[in-house]
Amino acid sequence: MALGAAGPFGTWERTVAWRYLRNKRKNGGVALIAIISFAAVMLAVFALITVMSVMNGFRAELLGRLLGFNGHVYAQGPLLNGPDRAGVITRIKAVPGVTQAAPMVEAQAMVIGPSQVSGAIVRGVTPADLRGMKMIASNIKRGSLAGFGEGEYGGDIVLIGDRMARNLGLSVGDAITLISPSGPATAFGTSTREKDYTVGGIFSVGMSQFDESFVYMALPQAQLFFGRDTSIDYVEIKVADPDKARDIKASIEQASGPGAFVQDWMDKNSSYFNALQVERKVMRLILFFIVAIATLNIISALVMLVKNKGRDIAILRTMGAGQASILRIFIMAGASIGLAGTLAGLLLGVLFCANITAIQAFVEWVTGTAVFSADIYFLAHIPAKIDWAEVASIVGISTAMSILATLPPAIRASHLDPVEALRYE
Repeated sequence: MALGAAGPFGTWERTVAWRYLRNKRKNGGVALIAIISFAAVMLAVFALITVMSVMNGFRAELLGRLLGFNGHVYAQGPLLNGPDRAGVITRIKAVPGVTQAAPMVEAQAMVIGPSQVSGAIVRGVTPADLRGMKMIASNIKRGSLAGFGEGEYGGDIVLIGDRMARNLGLSVGDAITLISPSGPATAFGTSTREKDYTVGGIFSVGMSQFDESFVYMALPQAQLFFGRDTSIDYVEIKVADPDKARDIKASIEQASGPGAFVQDWMDKNSSYFNALQVERKVMRLILFFIVAIATLNIISALVMLVKNKGRDIAILRTMGAGQASILRIFIMAGASIGLAGTLAGLLLGVLFCANITAIQAFVEWVTGTAVFSADIYFLAHIPAKIDWAEVASIVGISTAMSILATLPPAIRASHLDPVEALRYE
């Protein structure tokens, strides 16, 4: 039976393609380029999976901590500072999807500790609402919520972040001084207001931006200290699904009454998360170009292989192999390099992302330096979240590029004239 009668991608075609790939002595240059092509594709896929997983993890961690620490929707309006505030908040809590609605005072102040002075954002909340904020209540590293909100005007117990405590040299039970720029008016202008408080607890949410900047005190005390009388700055609302905050925004506006201004977390942080999204898309595009460049090495390997195997191609053609068979042989030879590199890169990328925390600790132990500073990146460790749909697209695109890279030399091999190839043999 003629070779050309064999089925596409049959045993003999695969055998010839594999034989060409593992030829060691005569075509040492081809083997070297094939190894380089394999390594290039492997490293490109590894880099793409790792970088995209780290960016996904960074966004997920940042979004999770940001939305866990802050509200999902913010409501302001005249009725929220009117005599029926409790009724308005009750109506907001009754909106489907709302899990918490906390009246809050928020203002800037200066914090004076035993060793340093620092700026801070002070939030006034009720003890019940603070206990409902799991990001704070579940992450108190020292001290507790005992005594918070107890005493005249909510008492003098406050909570601070652990980085603020470390920077100011504070511990549980220590006294701190808060200075507010919004003091009583005098003949010479507005004076400052100063008062001593006691650190009742120290929390750590894992984001340096929050752990070094925020102080929590009882709502009545914050109203007194910042001169708010009985008013609040806004109602912080949390919903069951933050991604659907915009969908229930209209219902919250209706519950807040006429003249209400309602803003969701996407509006409040739009520029920040839009920048992250643009950076992610641009990084993905750049890394896909790297994969494309890596697969171009396959062309070099196949061009040399076709040149060295001209006589073999001519013999196969005279034995009955058709142009399509020759085309498939060299496509399989080149695609095998790309597919092997893709699978190796996939394995390395997944293993690296799965053990990234241990790898970070090892590198920091060896070098003695922090490779992921919380002061710069807000998080204490490198996050990685593998998106399997994205990984599948990376593998698919890399495989497709590897196959496309084989087409020019494979087509050239299939059109080789047997008479011309054997003329000088």
